[in-house]
Amino acid sequence: MAEKFQNKYRIPSARLKDWDYGSNAIYFVTICTHHCKHYFGEITDGGMQLSKIGKFVEFEWLKTPELRPDMNLELGEFVIMPNHFHAIITIGKNNFNTGTDAMHRASTSGSQSKKLASIIRGFKSSVTINARKTNPQFKRQARFHDHIIRNFDSYHRIEQYIQNIPANWQNDEMYM
Repeated sequence: MAEKFQNKYRIPSARLKDWDYGSNAIYFVTICTHHCKHYFGEITDGGMQLSKIGKFVEFEWLKTPELRPDMNLELGEFVIMPNHFHAIITIGKNNFNTGTDAMHRASTSGSQSKKLASIIRGFKSSVTINARKTNPQFKRQARFHDHIIRNFDSYHRIEQYIQNIPANWQNDEMYM
């Protein structure tokens, strides 16, 4: 039976239980448009041609570390696809995490403002505000997917996937 919050059904969190998402760690995130609608551009000859909204996505993502210098963020590979966005982001050691081995840290209570969800929330909000100036019908999915990258092999595999997805678009599960 699903949980209720304020007498409404609530979808369980997709986040890893007992993980502090403000930890010094590397994350792979995926953000999708609502109903996978192609707002961000189109694939032409194996390459992504960004729409105006796709350019907002790129601009907002690239300025993310600049907006949060106190979190010591580092952007890795990223790709904007017609209906979704994939990125690797590192939250470095900073004053909001203890700097201890992040893979073994439990979730701590306190502010949620210096965690992965707050980074993604701010990014999605900025994209939505700008996108709706171009297309008032723009919507994105409320949630996002994350994966904690725990070793070099996983990092390399994800990095390769991001680099190759435009050329392999027709075989991707998000292709619609």
